[in-house]
Amino acid sequence: MTARIENAASQLDITAGVQQIFKAVYAGGVPPETLELVHLRASQINGCSACVNAGATNATKAGISTEKLLTLAAWYEDPRFDDAERAALALTEAATRLADRPGAVTDEIWAEAARHYSERQLGALVLMVAITNFFNRINTTFRVPAGTRWN
Repeated sequence: MTARIENAASQLDITAGVQQIFKAVYAGGVPPETLELVHLRASQINGCSACVNAGATNATKAGISTEKLLTLAAWYEDPRFDDAERAALALTEAATRLADRPGAVTDEIWAEAARHYSERQLGALVLMVAITNFFNRINTTFRVPAGTRWN
């Protein structure tokens, strides 16, 4: 697979704006480990190799164990994920798979997330899911290979 954009520096205005969004996400009060799991799970669903690679690297740096990362795709039945992480991951999957069914983010999914996170934190989680899906679409369209850093 050949990258469609070879010069990442040609996208500086885009990456600068996105970095501001990431600052807002990480200032939202959600544990960084949870944000990394959310990013990685959405990227797995979307099949973005660049984001999966970056997400696994960032999750490891955030202190998430290799065992937990290896079972992320089956988080719903793995005891290593706590209830708050499960709520964040359920919200992530529903918001990432909007096209799969109308009303994908059900009241039940939202209520469970709201049980674990404040409104500010919920906003940060939704923003992380959205920015991850944004990057997934850019990277897969541009065919950005795993291991490429755009910042």
